[in-house]
Amino acid sequence: MRTTLFMLLMLALVACATPNATPTAVPQIPISATPNAKPTTKPAPTKTYPPTFPTATLRPESKASAGRYTNPENGIILNYPSNWETANGERDGDLAWFYPTEREVFTLLYVNTNPTNQSLEESARAAHANGLNGLNDIQLISEKSDHLNDGKATWVSEYQANRAGETLQFVMTSALHGRQLITIFQYGVPEAIDQRRTELTQLVQSLKLSSPLRYGIPEDQALLDLGGESDNPRSYDPAHAGGGRLIYSGLVSFTPAMQLAPDLAESWDVSADGTVYTFHLHPNARFHNGRPVTADDVIYSWDRAADPQTDSNSVLTYLGDIVGLAERHAGTATNISGLRAIDQHTLEVRIDAAKPYFVMKLTYLTAFVVDHANIATGPEWYRTPNGTGPYQLIRWDAGKVRIYQRFQAFYGDLPKIPYVIEQLYAGAALRLYETGDLDWTGIGGFALDRARDPKGPWYGQLREATSMCTNYIGLDSHQPPFDDLKVRQAFSQAIDRSRLAELAQGNVIPAQGLYPPALPGYRADLRGQQFDPQTARKLLAESRYGGQALPPIIFTSSGYGSDISGNQAALAQMWQQHLGVTIRFENLEPSRWEESMHAGRHGQLFSYGWCADYPDPENFADALFHSGAQQNLGGYSNAALDTLLERARIEPNITQRLVLYQQAEQMIVDDTAAIFLDHTRNFVLIQPRIAGYVLTPIGVPIERYLSIQQVP
Repeated sequence: MRTTLFMLLMLALVACATPNATPTAVPQIPISATPNAKPTTKPAPTKTYPPTFPTATLRPESKASAGRYTNPENGIILNYPSNWETANGERDGDLAWFYPTEREVFTLLYVNTNPTNQSLEESARAAHANGLNGLNDIQLISEKSDHLNDGKATWVSEYQANRAGETLQFVMTSALHGRQLITIFQYGVPEAIDQRRTELTQLVQSLKLSSPLRYGIPEDQALLDLGGESDNPRSYDPAHAGGGRLIYSGLVSFTPAMQLAPDLAESWDVSADGTVYTFHLHPNARFHNGRPVTADDVIYSWDRAADPQTDSNSVLTYLGDIVGLAERHAGTATNISGLRAIDQHTLEVRIDAAKPYFVMKLTYLTAFVVDHANIATGPEWYRTPNGTGPYQLIRWDAGKVRIYQRFQAFYGDLPKIPYVIEQLYAGAALRLYETGDLDWTGIGGFALDRARDPKGPWYGQLREATSMCTNYIGLDSHQPPFDDLKVRQAFSQAIDRSRLAELAQGNVIPAQGLYPPALPGYRADLRGQQFDPQTARKLLAESRYGGQALPPIIFTSSGYGSDISGNQAALAQMWQQHLGVTIRFENLEPSRWEESMHAGRHGQLFSYGWCADYPDPENFADALFHSGAQQNLGGYSNAALDTLLERARIEPNITQRLVLYQQAEQMIVDDTAAIFLDHTRNFVLIQPRIAGYVLTPIGVPIERYLSIQQVP
């Protein structure tokens, strides 16, 4: 790009006119200069992607014409005298310059993020004052509230100031536009401002503000989200608990109020003995291509998940109660005997015993329905998924964005937000939230103080709750030295959980046991493993490894290279200090972490966590520590515990069931089947424009319940 004197002068002005910029003096009005030249560099070539990615054509953006400036990205239309010239802004937030050929007055249009807790007057005054940084003898001529031709409220300030002995006059007009403050900054010598007053006023009054476009979609019709990508197809497959709740759905679902509700199944009946469920599919249920959903589709989806060739690491956990599914998964049967399609819209499911929690398991992704024809298209079928959920994937630009559109033929209540825009690798979440490019984000650490500050920009936007999650250290009880109970207990009692919670800056609650708060069966008075270094050393000495050096101990985690978290470093330091043990860390590639762990490719210790998928202690004690559980990654085995858990599965009395699960938890803690560290506290910032958000202790498909509201 060719740089001209005019551009240099404008750059200097930009520095002082742009809010939060380093103060720079306003230059004298240029007498003669060539406006900035057009870019001469060629645009970067458009990256192409495999044709299997959905590439829906979105609405085209508007084009500029003489005398009319349009900026669809920011939702701005502005008219200027047709004989005036224009130039692009050169810094972030500076959109365009407008000026007559004589160059005696200049107009800069710029935009910056508006703090949501400030009024138009407060924001405008701050921006206008900032625009005068570096000037001398600043005098306020007038300031007032006003409005545009379309009635949009504005705040107008007019000043005179001195620069190197020359008097300049400034007229600054600001309007709120959602999360943006739009400012028109006009200046020149007083005589020129007076002569051009009509033109300058008409330019300002012509400003029209509409919803900004995001990837061609009006922002007021889209939920702005942040995401990433994986090169592992399992991450997108419901059989492996992937794919997401936007695209796919199951027979039942949880509402934001944590009520079990019909989804693909309009209703269901349960036999008197509690072992036969008859699901009646919604007659209007459709795949995204319009094909009706049938009972055979459900059977196909569950059979595919159970197929040993699929190698699902979750199908036994969530569908293993169905008669014949374990045999299908083991390869000793060619179908699941407990499933039968009575007719196109009626599915019969037989389970091995009456279990009060069974239907809740069907809310999990592994039980969601996929389309056989979609799967049959080849190994990259997931790039063009044909689901049944409330949204369908319409565009996927690898490394950039995935866009979901409301499925208009959805069998349930239509989502109120037409689009979900998932930006891929777009940057730091808090920064994107701060600039209005993200509608929600998790938050923690020192940022919590900012969110709780009544004078801060995020006040009133924080939601917080204790999740039904437990973080723990898994122990491989088949590998030395953790095949010895006293070694397991020593490692547990050498950990100061309160100190770890302090390092987490309030994001966690120290754990005494397996069950998180709010889960039925949780006991605040549980007798857990206490921090006791002296006892820990004694236990280690009493173990059968006490008189010899411990074998090398490897701690496996999800990550890259040799990076370890602060939490892991603290654990290693505690074990070194209190037990004299040195730990070696290894990281497994995150996108294949689950496969590696289930294949047993881990050390004696491993970092793990579990969040409830349904509010029942069976989802913790049985799913993680029964000797036959698919999620029992450490291979822990205790015949007495198995017997207790098997009794609890079928106990019809709710109170007695919880007593059994509490006994099971105490047994798991006493036997140090794992080292329980903490329960997660969830903190989420949600933009004021988003209505209906509920921070639930268990993940629910919340997007379908949200709406976008106008923010004053």
